[in-house]
Amino acid sequence: MFEFPQFLTIPLAEWVDAGMSWILTNLGTIFDAIGTSILALLLTIERIFLWIPWIVTILAVGIIAWRALRQWWAGVLFAAMLVLIGSFGYWDLAMMTLAIIFASVIISLLIGIPTGILMARSNIFQSILKPLLDAMQTMPSFVYLIPALMLFGLGKVPAVFATIIYAIPPVIRLTNIGIRQVPKSVIEAAQAFGSTPKQILYEVQIPLAIPSIMVGINQTTMMALAMVVIASMIGAKGLGMQVLLAINRIEIGKGFEAGICIVFLAIIIDRITHAMAARKEYSMSN
Repeated sequence: MFEFPQFLTIPLAEWVDAGMSWILTNLGTIFDAIGTSILALLLTIERIFLWIPWIVTILAVGIIAWRALRQWWAGVLFAAMLVLIGSFGYWDLAMMTLAIIFASVIISLLIGIPTGILMARSNIFQSILKPLLDAMQTMPSFVYLIPALMLFGLGKVPAVFATIIYAIPPVIRLTNIGIRQVPKSVIEAAQAFGSTPKQILYEVQIPLAIPSIMVGINQTTMMALAMVVIASMIGAKGLGMQVLLAINRIEIGKGFEAGICIVFLAIIIDRITHAMAARKEYSMSN
């Protein structure tokens, strides 16, 4: 009477396991090709970051911050943060971390922006995709490591794959919202001048939605950075791995150093991308 009836039990775990087994058996070669492509992109970005002299990177970030925030002290502060990362001995690891973030964000944008556009143009597609995006954002991030491991094994590729799943929803949502918030009067005016649906999309809706899309890019980048430590659990080298090793060895100092480096990267990326989005929104409003 007080126990839940057995006949109402749903074997969801068994269904998911069976589905993953079918995917591995029938689509394994496809995921191998995807993994090879992701790894090639990631290694290319990583080599570029490691090839650029540290002083050039620091100066470039300082100048970009100064121009984006329009405050000279912001450039000096962000450059000083990068100098501190190097002084802790984590420069190469920071570049590896940035490579994973950049690769994840690039793939997320290539998938997310077109998906957001499709959502904005189809109410049916939006109603189907919204629950999936809700699940992707509310599902514990550790869960994404399981299919990533099964499909790609240990290493950097599953880390990028798990990061993409976790980070892609914001850019999809905000692209959809930005396009849908374009005033109908503007669209009607474009139609009155004989613009085709394709011209309206590329020359009216997307340009006016760019501030919202930029905010989506900012949020996607920050969520990708939030996966750094979690991704290290499946073999992704970088600052997250140092945090994980410090936890395992109970090395408080090492963990603090690696953690503060991640915080510095988060501040730099967030402030610069947020400033770019704000400037774009200001220019569009004027």
